Amino acid sequence: MFLKPILFLGAVSFVSLLPTSLIAAEQSDYSPLADSFKQRFHQQLKTSKVPGGAFVIVEGDKVLKLSTYGKRTKGGSLNVNADTVFRLASVSKTFAGTLASMLVNEKKLNWQQPIKSYLPEFTLADKQKAQQINLGHIIGQSTGLMPNSYDNLINANVGMERIINKFSELTPMCSPGVCYSYQNVAFSFIQDAIEQQSGQSYESLLQNKIFSPLDMKSASIGYDAFDQQSNRAEPHVKTKSGFRKVKVKPNYYKLAPAAGVNASITDMSKWLIANLGENPGVLSNSVIKDVTTPGVRTTKELRRRDWRAYLDNAHYGKGWRVYEFEGRPLIYHAGWVAGYVAEVSYSPELNIGMAMLLNGESRVIAKLSSAFWRDTFKRADVLASNTSAN
Repeated sequence: MFLKPILFLGAVSFVSLLPTSLIAAEQSDYSPLADSFKQRFHQQLKTSKVPGGAFVIVEGDKVLKLSTYGKRTKGGSLNVNADTVFRLASVSKTFAGTLASMLVNEKKLNWQQPIKSYLPEFTLADKQKAQQINLGHIIGQSTGLMPNSYDNLINANVGMERIINKFSELTPMCSPGVCYSYQNVAFSFIQDAIEQQSGQSYESLLQNKIFSPLDMKSASIGYDAFDQQSNRAEPHVKTKSGFRKVKVKPNYYKLAPAAGVNASITDMSKWLIANLGENPGVLSNSVIKDVTTPGVRTTKELRRRDWRAYLDNAHYGKGWRVYEFEGRPLIYHAGWVAGYVAEVSYSPELNIGMAMLLNGESRVIAKLSSAFWRDTFKRADVLASNTSAN
């Protein structure tokens, strides 16, 4: 139904920044849409006074459009470029889900294993419910715990050992696997399972199994790695008088699976291409299918301001959200942490993906992404209609 994707890189200034494998000369049927999105991206970030940002659109194994905007620091002289590193916040969960699924595919982990097998000190007020929570529940956001349990203690910089002990005071709101329950702390318990079964640190395993094989040269884990980056975007929060630069907070870096990844927009282009199935030697089709299989339904997503007009259904997979966008599957995740917002999404049907990274907290990112997919699916319908007519 759709033509084989061919690269068009409109922003010639970025050619030298991209690997030759991502560069080609001919246009795609979606190039006009990508050009239009670039104009909208720059205009809306300017209107919203976001200090800086970047986006990439990929089609198949090619970069269709990559563009950057603004400054690494408000009022600074250094521009955001294709290799500027941002915090991914909760987009980090897509890497954790994939890494865990890789180990499941290698028979090193099993989704049915109780989390207490790896974290024996974990318990709940209802001890039987604690025994029932397995790795699949942890990575699939279906533990049954109150949403965002003990995020407040992470914000208060309380140590993880004390936080884990606090779970003994919690009574679940439903049985494991029954209801959606978004977590950061409990989601990151997967790190204990991954490290114990692999014999490697979470950071090393992510580097060895994903970052290095995909040539994600700027990607890293943790506060120290981000702090050592010379080409990094600084965080900005919204105030009544506009965006204000703040210090990078290390708190959520404690939760590496939930919020610990740093990456550039060039790195994200490679992550998207792999998730489209174009690098099966690194990311197999069985892993992709596993992490994007719908799990618990997430009705709250259907009420999102900029998305509700388009979403028919929403579920959580394993580190990825699975949307039904006007009847079509869309794989998605967003991230928001002090001073940064990020989004990544792709259509398995169209073989197209898009990512955005901003160094200012702004809801403009949701407006841009929902409109992008509205226009992309409309474009697909026009192409399909023209093909049928011919």
